[in-house]
Amino acid sequence: MRIAAYLPEAHRETRGRAWCIAVCAETKFTGGFMKWKLVVSLLAVMALSGVSAHAQDTPKVDIFAGYSYVRENPSTAGVGSFSLNGGSASIAYNANSWLSGVADFGGYHSGNILKTGADGTLSTYLFGPRVSYRHFGHITPFGEVLFGVAHASASIGGGTASDNAFAMTVGGGVDYKLTNRLAIRPVKVDYLMSRFSETGTGTNTQNNLRVSTGIVFRF
Repeated sequence: MRIAAYLPEAHRETRGRAWCIAVCAETKFTGGFMKWKLVVSLLAVMALSGVSAHAQDTPKVDIFAGYSYVRENPSTAGVGSFSLNGGSASIAYNANSWLSGVADFGGYHSGNILKTGADGTLSTYLFGPRVSYRHFGHITPFGEVLFGVAHASASIGGGTASDNAFAMTVGGGVDYKLTNRLAIRPVKVDYLMSRFSETGTGTNTQNNLRVSTGIVFRF
């Protein structure tokens, strides 16, 4: 039995309007909620697509090869600075878009150190982390801190000498992307610290400068 049939006309109208308002409100709420769900879903898809495209743009491995200039600064008083020229190469494994593990190797030479006729070579073997910022399109700036070993050898007047020491670099540079597989590194500047023994003074700190430029192969 329908109770509404025994209600006065005014009550039935009031109840009808209330029912209509409730249904309309529920319909509007449901429609609005569905629209919000659609918007949120679209935003999520766009965000995931952006992350996927960005991840694909980050190579797994960067291999650098190029020219390097080193300004050597001995700590011994009265011994001046001198220049070495050579090359360096590095391989970087990119764990993600911003963090990489780097292995860096270099060799630098001078045939006449401080005009003494001494022939000298410095080699470096360095490893450590690199942080890159890949949000400038073709340009990727980066910074790194590397630790390892330096080897120095010299010969003069038929005599030779060599030494190994702790070494580290703190520096960074910038890569410019030419294609998905090739980039150039216009400049990379490093503070190169070594801890060689200097004549008669024991172990000292050499505060050196290294500047490099070259090409980067991306895989």
